[in-house]
Amino acid sequence: MDFLKINPADNVAVALHPLPKGMAALGVTLLQDVPQGHKFTLTDLSAGDNVIKYGYPIGHVTKDAPAGTWIDHSCIKTNLSGLLEYKYEPVPEVAESLFPKTGENGNERVENGAVVPENPQKRERGTATFKGFRRADGQVGIRNQIWVIPTVGCVNGICEQIVSRFKAEICHSERSEESSVDAIVTFPHNYGCSQLGGDHENTRKVLSDMVHHPNAGGVLVVSLGCENNQLDAFRELVGPVDEKRVKMFACQKVEDEIEYGLQCLREIYAACKDDVREDIPVSELRVGLKCGGSDGLSGITANPLLGVFSDWLVVQGGTTVLTEVPEMFGAETILMNRCQNKETFDETVHLINDFKDYFMKQGMPVYENPSPGNKAGGISTLEEKSLGCTQKCGSSVVRGVLKYADRLQKKGLNLLSAPGNDLVASTALGASGCQMVLFTTGRGTPFGSFVPTMKISTNSQIAALKPTWIDFNAGVLVEDTTMDELAVKFRDYVLAVASGEPVNNEKHGRREIAIFKTGVTL
Repeated sequence: MDFLKINPADNVAVALHPLPKGMAALGVTLLQDVPQGHKFTLTDLSAGDNVIKYGYPIGHVTKDAPAGTWIDHSCIKTNLSGLLEYKYEPVPEVAESLFPKTGENGNERVENGAVVPENPQKRERGTATFKGFRRADGQVGIRNQIWVIPTVGCVNGICEQIVSRFKAEICHSERSEESSVDAIVTFPHNYGCSQLGGDHENTRKVLSDMVHHPNAGGVLVVSLGCENNQLDAFRELVGPVDEKRVKMFACQKVEDEIEYGLQCLREIYAACKDDVREDIPVSELRVGLKCGGSDGLSGITANPLLGVFSDWLVVQGGTTVLTEVPEMFGAETILMNRCQNKETFDETVHLINDFKDYFMKQGMPVYENPSPGNKAGGISTLEEKSLGCTQKCGSSVVRGVLKYADRLQKKGLNLLSAPGNDLVASTALGASGCQMVLFTTGRGTPFGSFVPTMKISTNSQIAALKPTWIDFNAGVLVEDTTMDELAVKFRDYVLAVASGEPVNNEKHGRREIAIFKTGVTL
């Protein structure tokens, strides 16, 4: 297949491979070379006419575009502007119908009273499991790590020294191979002092969320002592913890902070080194959905693949979280009309308009998107980017809406307030309680957040070029693999990662955090 018309209503098609000028495609002759992932017109368009992709307008052409014209960012403009009024027009729940109830033997499904053989992608509800760590508070982790968390950037170096010394100590221990602890990591950041209002609370809440995250078998919190993020107040925010596994101290209040930290880690390590994995229902899995470095194939391959997985996990009783609010602009009504009730709809309206208001208060254009990399990959407007981006959450009903740094309360599909920035948004997904992030990309990126950050490529070229970045290739969907086939492989891979198989960011030690900042620094 060389090209694809995604929706019957579309007046453009997408080049799945580079197409030469003069080629015949869907009844038109290409007037220019069309790069992979880019669009070409299927009808004559006049200046001002809407370009339709995914069945929705993605902007309007700024000049006449005869059939066969290559459409990129230079000849199309967004239709979006400012705050909008929204009306709740709910649509029926779709995802449930994709996964019907099973027949008596559990391997079949029933449609119109007849038993139909199971499609392997559409597994029956509640049977899948993974190997995870059941924590004392009832949460489930997919890793058993020890995290050293600085309350303020001033002690980043101290935390790194403590971790380095302790890892060297463990390496020389005869019992280190018997431990189930798979990593000992610190997460430096720039904040924790000289912050006011919302920024100060964002820092405190994200770090507190990390203390409670089930992927950490143990946590050491290291404070300086004089910062805004005072340790006593932070300890109060964190609340009750298992004091054998979570320890905190201020460097200014001990004689030798390195040795004190090492002794804390020895005690934490002793408490969690014998933790064991057990069979966990997949309903306990919480997965973040993110994209970055998107291209024209993102909405055709990797993002729909995540949508199929998200629907499957939700039907199993699990949880997925979609974020990147600015990349919902232009597709927000699709999400709003899938809200479970009017209250959730109203929360989603606030999610969208509050973020637009944030842009406008900063004097920035609301629709300053896509990025140069997106444009080079074939994405021309924010509507086009958003319509592709939101496919990651499939067709499930929206059950919950989270503010930035809030922790998950509801199972099913949730929306989370965070910007599009890859590391900030991925950190927010982890802070909400997601045990891993599924990250689709057409351009490629090596980073990892503080939870496993799986990279799913939209095209086979980047997967071949960057095997130490990309974990799973969805580009084969435009080659010789069906969605049903790939969805099964992908689901099994996600469960393998949940059961302990490391992804590339873990293999190569790429773990970071970034905290959302909106105000002044003192």
